[in-house]
Amino acid sequence: MTQSLPALFVPHGAPTFALRPGAAGAAIAAAARQLPLPRAIVIVSAHWDTAEPTVGYAARPETIHDFWGFPEELYALNYPATGCREAADEVVAAVRAAGLPVASDAGRGLDHGAWVPLRLMFPEADVPVIPLSIQSHGGPQQAYALGRALAPLTAQGFLVIASGNVTHNLRDYQMAWRNGGQTPAYVREFTDWLAERLQAGDIDALLDYRRQSPGGVQAQPSEEHLLPLFVALGAGGEAAQAQRFHAGIDDYVIAMDAYSFLPQSGG
Repeated sequence: MTQSLPALFVPHGAPTFALRPGAAGAAIAAAARQLPLPRAIVIVSAHWDTAEPTVGYAARPETIHDFWGFPEELYALNYPATGCREAADEVVAAVRAAGLPVASDAGRGLDHGAWVPLRLMFPEADVPVIPLSIQSHGGPQQAYALGRALAPLTAQGFLVIASGNVTHNLRDYQMAWRNGGQTPAYVREFTDWLAERLQAGDIDALLDYRRQSPGGVQAQPSEEHLLPLFVALGAGGEAAQAQRFHAGIDDYVIAMDAYSFLPQSGG
């Protein structure tokens, strides 16, 4: 690799995104096709949350169907990913070099926050996949620090993909579904604010989004679905340039925005 790969933040929506990927699915698939084939993928999902950063070492990580009450065809889907011990060792070393604690998990598979977008982006499952957990107790600052730890890997053939959703309020989804499908105003207000602050490179405001943004707390009653965005932002490296390559809303309240982050220097 002569230049860094971008770090990506992609949506995973509801599990049915795997069956009906729509415009967001097409956008993230197209983004993957535009990249050189990575040496390995570090996948950071909102649905693997641990006390300290943990790296998955499974040789063949299983497809975890971590959802209930959805159509039967979803449970038949599998993503035949392979792992890579050497690549996982490099991820551990990068996290440790940044001064963060790090653990390993020999059996961790891929939850739907990981395999659903991967299945759309790399359908041949021809790139080794290394899962990495988030730490919701640490908030945006911890997630951003974890991403900064990964930044050197993007110049070594690693593609960092962080998977979550910019807005994720399931109570408001239920209310919207019952009340005729109106999207609450805060959904667009928050996504627009986020896009503007990312474009401006205003890291301080972004890390303090719960106080500074319109609707941030309602958009993210708990933070785990937004934290992967901060990992991707950090992994983009110093002065990362943000590009929103998809914007949209599914299921009334779930923003499906997708971003790429790359140092302005390009390397």
